[in-house]
Amino acid sequence: MRTIKGPAIFLAQFADDAAPFNSLPDIARWAAEHGYRGVQIPSWDARLFDLKRAAESKTYCDEVKGILADAGVELTELSTHLQGQLVAVHPAYDRAFDGFAAPEVRNNPQARQEWAVEQMRLNARASRNLGLKAHVTFSGGLAWPFVYPWPQRPAGLVEEAFDELARRWRPILDAFDEAGVDLCYEIHPGEDLHDGITYEMFLERTGNHPRCNILYDPSHFLLQQLDYLAFIDIYHERIRMFHVKDAEFQPSGRQGVYSGFQPWARRAGRFRSLGDGQVQFGPIFSKLSQYGFNGWAVLEWECCIKSSEQGAAEGAPFIARHIIEVASRAFDDFAASGVDRDTNRALLGIR
Repeated sequence: MRTIKGPAIFLAQFADDAAPFNSLPDIARWAAEHGYRGVQIPSWDARLFDLKRAAESKTYCDEVKGILADAGVELTELSTHLQGQLVAVHPAYDRAFDGFAAPEVRNNPQARQEWAVEQMRLNARASRNLGLKAHVTFSGGLAWPFVYPWPQRPAGLVEEAFDELARRWRPILDAFDEAGVDLCYEIHPGEDLHDGITYEMFLERTGNHPRCNILYDPSHFLLQQLDYLAFIDIYHERIRMFHVKDAEFQPSGRQGVYSGFQPWARRAGRFRSLGDGQVQFGPIFSKLSQYGFNGWAVLEWECCIKSSEQGAAEGAPFIARHIIEVASRAFDDFAASGVDRDTNRALLGIR
């Protein structure tokens, strides 16, 4: 068993053009002042991080780590949620996702996809230069528009989508393997990898790639009505990252899981600040600790009611209260009677 590291915070939802959220030194100090010990950096946000420099220069990476150390925090991981999304985009979402890409590749799906793959390769090298062991991304989605089986899906459609998804990701997984970094897919609706079954379908097609791992975020499972504790029992060997995010599901006679196209504040299922939702984090921290999860507990703040500043202020102590300092000895050691094979055999009646 291991003690989970934390609290840490994902900076994507907080980065802004206004101070203290527009530079790495300032936002790192802000995080430390709120009680966080680590920060997870969105690699696409040039206000905080220069990805190309990080991929090419260990000196720059040392500067980044020095900035964070001066503020009193560590770098937990890099994120490519936006770039990973663009590795596989169904044409129905071309315009919606174009804004995630660099201006020069917009309105050009092939160039956008090539840019996304290069971004992933840069992140593999940057993560290695920073001494990181894990990285979080999205899988993208080719089959997602067909998630509900109406109209009836043609035979082989889903299999073709997952074959292609694995074909696109396999070279990226190899690049992360060469860098010595686990690539952790956030299991998330909107992505083809949105539950355990779809992750298994993808993993099989990658040849059970050793770097094809999971970021665990229970909020997405609660909104799907998936057993988020059993998920840990099944996939704990592949869970290498952890987003601490809350959610609630309040179905009514008018809406359920799909929530009737309503905005977040009026959905049956919605994300909430830590402690305001229905996720039972005590058992989650217990299971992850029991299985020896060797990573950080990272706040990902999203809430349709509470402000981000209040959510951040409440998040660090919430996580700190849930981190379990794992036992270094058995609780009943005081009653131990010693190890003696002859005594054991006598107790068992063995001559």
